[in-house]
Amino acid sequence: MATVTTHCGNHKPPHRGYHKSRFDAIAEPFLQGEGLPFSSVLNAERIERAFSEDDGLFAQDDLFSTDITLWAFLAQALRDGKGASCAAAVAEITTYMLQTGRQPPAGDTGDYCRARAKLSLPALRRLVVESAEQLEREADESWLWNGLHAKLVDGFTFTMPDTPDNQAEFPQLSTQRPGAGFPIARCCTVVSLATACVCDMGIGPYKGKGTGENALLRDMLDVFDEGDVVVFDRYYCSFMMLAMLSRRGVHACTRLHQRRTSDFRRGRRLGQDDHLITWTRPARPAWMSERQYAQIPATLMLRELRFDVAVPGRRTEEITVITTLIDPDAYPAEDIAALYGLRWNVELDIRDIKQTLGLDHVRCKSPHMVRRELWVTLLAYNLIRKVIATSAAMHDKQPRRLSFTLTCQTVLASWILLSTGSARNAHQLWTTALESIAAHEVPLRPGRIEPRVLKRRRHRYPLMHDPRDELREALGKT
Repeated sequence: MATVTTHCGNHKPPHRGYHKSRFDAIAEPFLQGEGLPFSSVLNAERIERAFSEDDGLFAQDDLFSTDITLWAFLAQALRDGKGASCAAAVAEITTYMLQTGRQPPAGDTGDYCRARAKLSLPALRRLVVESAEQLEREADESWLWNGLHAKLVDGFTFTMPDTPDNQAEFPQLSTQRPGAGFPIARCCTVVSLATACVCDMGIGPYKGKGTGENALLRDMLDVFDEGDVVVFDRYYCSFMMLAMLSRRGVHACTRLHQRRTSDFRRGRRLGQDDHLITWTRPARPAWMSERQYAQIPATLMLRELRFDVAVPGRRTEEITVITTLIDPDAYPAEDIAALYGLRWNVELDIRDIKQTLGLDHVRCKSPHMVRRELWVTLLAYNLIRKVIATSAAMHDKQPRRLSFTLTCQTVLASWILLSTGSARNAHQLWTTALESIAAHEVPLRPGRIEPRVLKRRRHRYPLMHDPRDELREALGKT
């Protein structure tokens, strides 16, 4: 494991005007220290290069330059409540400017909001994908599943402010009256089992042609490398999806779709409730071209397993799993069952993204800014995962056992100090922070059941079912 060199002595704060690199302010709070594991994952140089490749760098003498704007946007993604507002972001930029001996901006948020809108969307997405790829390549062998890089797939939705532009691109649910609901978007995300980083994400309207989770996943197949194993739930279990993954040399492990039946009396028996079966190619779906269909094999040899999931106090559930990992010696049935059980981790990762980072309801009022807020939030998420991986590597822990929320709090606690280079001993600060993160392991609670109810009554107002204008008019008549 990599070690950290701690410099002793009373270090003076840097002189006024200190600034090592344009993008060091972004990278430093996420542990770019010399000698730390994963220090090359999304460092200042890589961030600057991503924006340079897309001609996305603002003029260097701009008050809200690319580095300052992205730095403040990331802080908004990591904070919640009042700290996530644009006014709070401008206040933080003012503190940063004064600390580094530069001219602070005015208190108006307009210039900052316009600068955010100029951030290159392709560059932001590239940074998210690159950070996940780099961390995956450098992941410890013990973090992998049977030596394979496992990727977890799942979908979720989020809402956004009710503006005409957002409604036009991400319409609200058709069951809601106009003005009584929020625009809603659907996402499909690919997450690493080893590092919990978001490898890629597809986004589209909640309903409409080509907006389902399967369609979004088909557009992201390039994110999988040959030899990877993809784990997803029964919704994605189809001949075409398994065939497209197999053509890329990618394995799959999924629960059998509810519309398919299984018969363990057929096929080649490998063991108790474990056999090889053959699926036949169905008719060409409407979304697939004739050329693509011709490349799909006529049959697929798959492995089907059945096992029981027993939770104390609950009825035993029978699970049937389909996988392309057909070698029973290399991949015993118990390992396949355990692999599918690990799919639940992606649910927890999405919870961190939506609840801890506030992506369940974004703040931006136009579709192009909604997408920027989405990718900046995912970038912040991956950078926090980098910190967790660093702590895990240094203290012989598993990344998924370390608290995401605590790591966010730890990074924010030293945000200004590390961004401005004002820490008296940055290495000691990093060392202490990583020790604290490693010391707070999330307990293993398999089979935990919690009722989805609220104890605290936050308010007694009824839900809104009619447009606000109609409700105001009704109030005026009373």
